[in-house]
Order: sequence, then structure tokens, then C-alpha cells
Amino acid sequence: MTELKLHLGHPGLTLLHRAGLAGLWMTLKQLEQEIPPEKRPGSLSWELTPRQVQLFWEGNDFEVIDWLLKESFQLDNGLIALRGIDTKSMRKDSQVVIHQGILGTFLQHAKTRKVIGEQTQSLEIDEDHPPVIIKYKALESYVHQEFAKNLCDKNGNWLKQPISIAGWLNPGAVVRHNAFPSDTSFEESPEMAFILLYAPVSCCYYILRSRLRDQRAQYALVVPEITDMEVYASYRQDPQLRHAGYRDFHASSLGDAGLRFLTCQEIAESAKELKVKRCQVLTLGVVPWSSQQKSRTDLLTVEAEYRVCKNYQICKAVLPDVVKAKAEEGSFIATSFAREMIAENLARGYSWYAGFAEQVNSNEQFKQLCYERGGLNEMVMKTEMDDRERWFVQACHEAIRFTYGRLSQKTQDRGEFTNFDRENIRIRTGLTRCKNAESFREFITSFWARAGRIPTLQEHWDDLMDLVMDPKEWKKARDLALLALASYKGKERQEESQDELDEDDVDLIVLAELEED
Repeated sequence: MTELKLHLGHPGLTLLHRAGLAGLWMTLKQLEQEIPPEKRPGSLSWELTPRQVQLFWEGNDFEVIDWLLKESFQLDNGLIALRGIDTKSMRKDSQVVIHQGILGTFLQHAKTRKVIGEQTQSLEIDEDHPPVIIKYKALESYVHQEFAKNLCDKNGNWLKQPISIAGWLNPGAVVRHNAFPSDTSFEESPEMAFILLYAPVSCCYYILRSRLRDQRAQYALVVPEITDMEVYASYRQDPQLRHAGYRDFHASSLGDAGLRFLTCQEIAESAKELKVKRCQVLTLGVVPWSSQQKSRTDLLTVEAEYRVCKNYQICKAVLPDVVKAKAEEGSFIATSFAREMIAENLARGYSWYAGFAEQVNSNEQFKQLCYERGGLNEMVMKTEMDDRERWFVQACHEAIRFTYGRLSQKTQDRGEFTNFDRENIRIRTGLTRCKNAESFREFITSFWARAGRIPTLQEHWDDLMDLVMDPKEWKKARDLALLALASYKGKERQEESQDELDEDDVDLIVLAELEED
């Protein structure tokens, strides 16, 4: 009788190993429901607890393990089918995402799979747009199905010595020196390699579409932190994640992918109540110093902190991805430019608007940000922010309104068209020229003074002046000022006119003009 005992608390397990052990747990649980003991080779049986997997069998090790791997990793019309999450019963677009995600992360190298051709799938995402046309490589086989021969010797017995680990089995665990592959490759015990085989079952995959960075990686791999395999199995099979569609598996950045995955659960104020508390998100690709193999190109650990997740849920709701028609045929999913910056900030523990003034450094990027002014405005109104920050944005909104009003009055008197965009560029350019606390104070005080009487500024003068005058806070205030400019939402900006101003506002505009003269 052969016994294999695998425990989550083993000191040699990494995050990916624990994900693999959870994938094995989920697979055995599914097999338990589908294949009775008498139909398993070698009297194969198992015992599952929340933190441990125990396998028992008799006879030839290779025959048992080979059967188990072939039952665990299958194909469904050319698509990778994972028994552990019962992918055959999932939506077709979800199957395609998992298939593409595994090929784009674990099985990038051509030697890891045998392709029989390219398939085309038409997905109806939005009734108002043409379908999204996606293409994927249909497979005849892949390495997971035949890996038993690497775990057993020629006589079919379980190996005792360590084996070399390829990058597809542990993404990022690459050979450190191509001239000495046998001396610098990664090695694992057969038991640990067996666990790693099942990591694709419990991981998640997101299609990356960055609008801010030159992002070459097409897929993000999400590796959950697992402390209880039974609890995680229920999370992975949750309808919100299991029945999510093609549109739900798009992300603009690593932070966006991580938070999208973590917020598939109901967010509790106490982290102890969460099924998944954190995850790692990574991308794989070719780096200049190692062009012959895939390496980790980026890695981010994301935690499910209550305030972060609540703000992200709001962000995802008010700044959604949109379906757009292609010039030739079909449609595509366009990710939110604003959400990319916000999600990355939230995932890294920064204020959600941090770095806006530095990252939005061109008129083209500013225009993209302004296209989503409605969502940004809702973010300001709905997210958890300090009162002082919200007052600062509100004061800037009022200053912008008065500035627009004065501009509209001038152009109407001259019989000209009011170009609000030109005024926005002038304000944004002024912000980008603020390179220190002194230059920012000069800009913001001049901006507020030219606007006239600002009710919020008068009401919260001390708090807002503390923010402006603090040499450590000027970058935060500059980011808030740009946020205010991008999120300003009047009745209709292009139709704002003198009619929107009350008598006091008109008097303030006249006084400001006199001061200018």
C-alpha cells in the first residue's frame, strides 16, 4: 500500500504550491462524486480535510498516477478542461478564458502543448454592438496529461530523488544560467512537483488591456493565498466567479486583476471573515537578459482590506469596461483608463487618486480621463475619503464653475464660441508646472482668487489652508486639483452660461476682472 500525505502547513510550500494542493483537493472532491472507488485503478482512495490530502493506492505507481492525471486534465473540443472546477459545465466564454489564460501563463512554450489548429468563437456581449470575435488554439494534448512518466522510474515506481522543474510547472522558476542548465535549474521532490501540476486548477486568469503602459503581457495570473482548502473550494465554485462571462475577465493592470478577483466575495469589515484574504498577481514574458525562456515580468501582492475593496467595488461599478465596435468587424472590450490608475493605487495601499498629476502628463491622456468624468465624479461622491480631501475637490469644483461662468460671460459679450477645453488645458498645464510646494501654493491661491468667492473654501478655510501650506501635502493637493478638473460635472459644460450664475457670482466676476485690469 502506497500512501502520499500532503499538508498545507509543510514548510517547503510556496503560495503556488498551496494553490496546487488546493487544486488537487478540488479535483479529488469532484472525482469522488463522478467515479466510484471500484472504477479506480489500484484501489485508489483518498481522505480530504481542510488542510490535508492523503492518497492511498496499491500496485504499480505509474498506472495509478497516469490515470489520475488523465482524469484531472482533459480536453473538451480542443479546450483545456479541468476536472477540479468542472469546466465542461461552465459557460463557453468562461472555458475560453481559462484555456487562453493557461496558454498565456503556464503553457506559453510551444513544447508544452500540441496544437491542432485555430478556432474562432463569436460571443454576444452587448445587444447594441456586434459580437466579440475571439480566436484560440485548439489542442490535441498538453504536458499535464503525460507527466506521470516524470514522477516514476522505468519500472513504474514513485521516484525518490528530486527532479528538475521547468518554467511551465512553476512560472518564473527559470534556469539561472543557460550555459549550465543542469547546475542552475530548479529542482523539486516528486511530491512537490505533483502538487504544482494542479496549480492551474485553483488559479484565475485575466486578460490584460492597459491604456497607460506599454504592457506586452496579455494575461495576468492570480495565485490565491489558501489557508483552508475546503473554504477556498467553495469560493472558487461561487456562482459570481464560476458563471462570470468573458467581459468579467478583463483587467487593466495587476492591481485591477487582483482586486477584481478578491471582490468576488462579500466584503466583510473583519479580514477573518473573508474566504480569500490576499493573492499574488504576476505576468510572464521574455526579458532582454533571458530571451530563450519565459520569466516573471511583474509581481504584486494584493490584500483584501475592507476600505480598499469597498472603494474598488464602487470604482468597478462607476468606471466599467465598455464594448466598442471595431472598424473592420466585430467588437472588443475597452478597459477603463481611470480605473487602471485607481485600482493600481488601491492595490498598493495609496489614496485612490494618488499620482494623477504625474501620470496624466499629456493632453491626450487628460482627454481620456475627462471622457470618464461622470464616473470620477461619482468616485468623489461615493468613496471613503477624508473630509478635508472632499472639501478640497468641492472647492476646486466651485472655482471651476465660477471660472467657466466668467469665461462664458466674456465670450458672449464678444459674440464668440466658449471653448472650455482650452481653459481646461490652461489649468492642467499650470498644475504640471508645479514642481514644488511653493509653486503649487502660488498656483492654487491664484486660481481660487481669480474665481472669486468660493463658499466651501470660506467654510473650511483652516482645514484647506493646512492642506495647501503643509510642505509634505502639496503633491496630494495637486492630485486632488487635477481630479477636480477631470471630474467637474456641471449641468452641461458646453452649455454653461451666465444664466447659471446668481447675482452675487456676477458681482464677483466683475470684481475679478477689475483686479485683472
